[in-house]
Amino acid sequence: MRRLFDDELADLDADFTEMGMLVSEVIQQSVDAFMQRDAATAQRIIDHDHDINEREIKLEKKTFEMIALYQPVTTDLREIVTILKAVSDLERAGDHARNIAHSTIKMGSKQKVPVLEQLLGQMGQMTTQMVQDVLKAYVNKDDQEAQALADVDRKLDHMNHQVREHSYEQMRLDSDFETGASIYLNVAQDLCRIGDYVTNVCEWIIYLKSGHIVELNSASEAD
Repeated sequence: MRRLFDDELADLDADFTEMGMLVSEVIQQSVDAFMQRDAATAQRIIDHDHDINEREIKLEKKTFEMIALYQPVTTDLREIVTILKAVSDLERAGDHARNIAHSTIKMGSKQKVPVLEQLLGQMGQMTTQMVQDVLKAYVNKDDQEAQALADVDRKLDHMNHQVREHSYEQMRLDSDFETGASIYLNVAQDLCRIGDYVTNVCEWIIYLKSGHIVELNSASEAD
């Protein structure tokens, strides 16, 4: 029975990591599509959003089945609970990547604002790297790395404020920029929300390692 449980837990772990890699790829693709105003890629991201949702449902179902069948305790239970909770955060991060794809289509051929393009490009790189780093932290059960990622999330929040300031300034200079500004603001907000959900995953990694539930970024409110 123990060997069977270990095999199923290993499969669950691998499926969770695979889903995380898919989310990371979609976030990168959505950011690249926005920066390049690539509506075709953006539409593909939207059309395939269900792939991430289906993986979440499959993983949640598997965690419930394993808890009911094996009634795991201590470290084993914490690992299953971590995946159950973290998979929801990854799916929501994927939703925000889809939102960025929608923004790409809405933006169309509107004029680019260099300072905002630069900020969003940097935020996109930071966010994609956060997802990759949190997956490494999970695989290595590295709670220190997970805790350090909260600092990156705070940097994203700061850059989001910068996007807001520059957008408002641009609107003061050009009243026709209102629609473009709202799209820039939405993309920056989506990137921040992805950072928030990655931070949530970090909290579950710390729980997995220590058994303690912590709050790494109380100022953030994910939706």
